[in-house]
Formats: sequence, structure tokens, C-alpha cells
Amino acid sequence: MHLIEVAFKGNRKDFFLWEAEEPPPLKAGVIVDADRGEDLGFVYALGELAEKRKAGTTKKARRLATAEEVQRVGELREQDEDARRRAMERVKSNDLAMKLSDAEWQWDRKKLTLYFTADKRVDFRTLVRELASMFRTRIELKQIGVRDEAKRLDGIGRCGRQYCSASWLPELRPVNLGVAKDQRLSLNPSQISGACGRLMCCLRYEHEFYVQSRKRFPKEGRLIKTKRGEEKVVANDIFRERVTLRGEDGEVRIVLLTELRDEAESIGAPLPALATAPAPIRSDDENDEGELAADEETLDLEPEAVEPTRDAEAEAPDPGETGERRPHRRRGRRGGRRNRPGNRGPRGGTPDAPSSGGDS
Repeated sequence: MHLIEVAFKGNRKDFFLWEAEEPPPLKAGVIVDADRGEDLGFVYALGELAEKRKAGTTKKARRLATAEEVQRVGELREQDEDARRRAMERVKSNDLAMKLSDAEWQWDRKKLTLYFTADKRVDFRTLVRELASMFRTRIELKQIGVRDEAKRLDGIGRCGRQYCSASWLPELRPVNLGVAKDQRLSLNPSQISGACGRLMCCLRYEHEFYVQSRKRFPKEGRLIKTKRGEEKVVANDIFRERVTLRGEDGEVRIVLLTELRDEAESIGAPLPALATAPAPIRSDDENDEGELAADEETLDLEPEAVEPTRDAEAEAPDPGETGERRPHRRRGRRGGRRNRPGNRGPRGGTPDAPSSGGDS
């Protein structure tokens, strides 16, 4: 069996097993197994490339699609926008705080998937019932983040190319301000944010290079011993392999990194190994340390709670269950337990000893 990667609408891709002796040609339409039915997609990759990109479980691809079936899926795609508009009218009538980004009919019309974004949890049980009776099919409401929304809708970035998330990037990983700081980029949100409003995915591409390159240089702000005495490291130029130093007399000079190491070794004070651990890539719910933590929350936070997908027949949760109950916290010394009899004093006194009135 051959492993093939099949592309669907909105840059959605999945992997399937092809049981025939010869693999299907690239960009050929194929009928594949879908949720309780069949779907039609186009071959995106196969062979070694598909094996390298493989992620998750695989289903079976049944057969090649005929010309009439390919034409039919084109007509079906034209109906997606009409379905999205009709569903959006029901969203407004129910006064729900959600934005319908896209709609996608399954090829056999047994399911309609509606993709939406929302800042908070949304109780759409009534909406699902209304949409199921309107379209006479199974309805799936799927919440996605703004990065996934940009991937589905596609577009051209400021670099003049197609979005990386929509063209080749297989996984959308979070990006935080620490990546921009390591690369000495501008921390202005308008300059390092993409069309989705989050930090650009391409900030990750060269981050590891910057981290590894800076390990070879002395830390900025450190005093090192040279032939001219103690000098302070002002700046490092990792591209030109140069270090800017300032002496005790205020004189500034620029020296190559190799010359600086040779100079330090010649006076018996070699530069220490200044390797530091690479800056960890934190998830979106962790703030960056420093004065720009608030900007990072605004730029790169996904919704805290994502409503699980469910269809028209799915049982919805109790509306009162909005989240897990927080564990009870014990009250501290200022909670009124200080002067109770039988308790220890503030400095570790015995239970029999009276607690002192001045806790400093």
C-alpha cells in the first residue's frame, strides 16, 4: 500500500492508504473515507515526501474520482459561501459572540462543517438544532484560532509570498516576544505581527541560529581582561564575528572574535565557555518577562477554552458547567488564625507559648 497526502478545501490535509499497485498521479482527484461517508480531495504528496510529512492516523483512499465527480465538488464549493451566510444570520439572531470564518460541505453532503472563532466559550446548542433543521444534514461547529483561520482563508504576506501556514508549514507552533528579543528585532507589535494579528510564524525560522551563535560570544555587559586591562563588552555582531569593547578610559574599539580570544589567552585570562541554554519557546498562555508582557498577551494568546466540536445529535453539556472548580486555598496568617489558642507563634513558638502581638 502507498501512503498519499490528500488536500481538501481550506488547506486541510490528511493522509490515506492507497491499496492499488500503482500510486495515483499528483493533483488527481480521489474519493476517500470520511466521517460516516465519503469525501473528495486532490493528491498533494506521495512517496517519501508523504512519509516525511505524515502525522496522525491514516484512513483508506477508495478510488480515483471521475471527471463528473470533480466537477460536482467544484459546484459544491460554490455553495459553501451561501451556507456560511445563512448560518451567520442564525448566529446574529441568537446573539452569539462568535465569527463564522468558513463553511465546508462534505462531498456526499452528509455533513456540513462550520469553522468559527470566539474569544470565550459559546453555548451553541440551540444554533446547532436550528442549522440541522435548516440544511437537513449533520452539523459540526468547529472552533479554531486566528492562526488556523488565516491558514484556511489563505492570503499574501508582507513578504509578497503565500502564507507559510497555508502553503507548506505543517504545524502551527506558538511564537512569543522572546524570539524577537533574541534576534534583536523591533518589539513594535505592528512590525512583527502577521495578518492574523499574532506574531509572525517566520520569526521561528532563524531563532535557533541566533541562540547557537551567541553562545560563542562573551555576554554583553560583562567585564573581560585584555591587553588594555579590563574592558566591558558593549555589543556583539554575530554576522561579522566582531565584538565591541569599551575600556576604563571610555575608549571604544571593535575587534574580531578570534583575535579577542587569542588576545585573552596570550595574557593568561582565556575567555570562559559562555554557552547558555537556548531560550525556551513558551506556550501562548505564558507571559514574557519584562515590560512588554501585556503586549505578548494581546498579540499571541489563543482563547483559553475551546468548545469541543459536536454535531446535531451530540449531547451538549450543562450550561452551568463553565469550567473546573478551583481548589480551596488555605488562609494565611493574615486570615485571622494568628491569635487563636493552640496555634504556633509567628516565629515557630510552641503551642503553649502565647503568640506575640508584633509580627515584623
